[in-house]
Amino acid sequence: MHFEPQRSGYEGGAGRRDAQGALYMARMHSPGRGKSGSTKPLVDKAPEWSNTDSKEVTELILSLAADGHTPTAIGTILRDQHAVPDVRLVLGKRIGQVLAENDLTGKYPEDLMSLMRRALRLIDHLESNRKDRHNSRQLELTESKIRRLSRYYKDQGQMDSDWMYKREQLRLLVE
Repeated sequence: MHFEPQRSGYEGGAGRRDAQGALYMARMHSPGRGKSGSTKPLVDKAPEWSNTDSKEVTELILSLAADGHTPTAIGTILRDQHAVPDVRLVLGKRIGQVLAENDLTGKYPEDLMSLMRRALRLIDHLESNRKDRHNSRQLELTESKIRRLSRYYKDQGQMDSDWMYKREQLRLLVE
């Protein structure tokens, strides 16, 4: 019998491998290494009961974006109220791609904006609770994630290369 040697917890920063050998990243600021969340079923066409009119779905996406909804909120509304379980099965592209084609994307990516909103809530909390060490640490971690994600978007060309995160200007960016 052939046994593989035991591996230490440190894998050289390259992440971990699952049972099939696929590489996935560990958590950034916590010890957990598992995959979280659910997995979508592997299907290649929309269900029969769903709304498959691509022109109507595109119009719904554009009208919801004009109302100020984020791509995530648009997907939830389409799923819950308009019987579109997966936009990609109907249109062949993501909601963000539809918005980008029609120049309705925001100045900053949605995940970066949600991190900045979280940082702003933590800053507001710490103004009245200065000794809250746990939340001050969470603010540091959130700001670290903002810097790391902004570096990624700068490398991808989705943000200005001279943009920098500044805590003082955060309220102006979010509002």
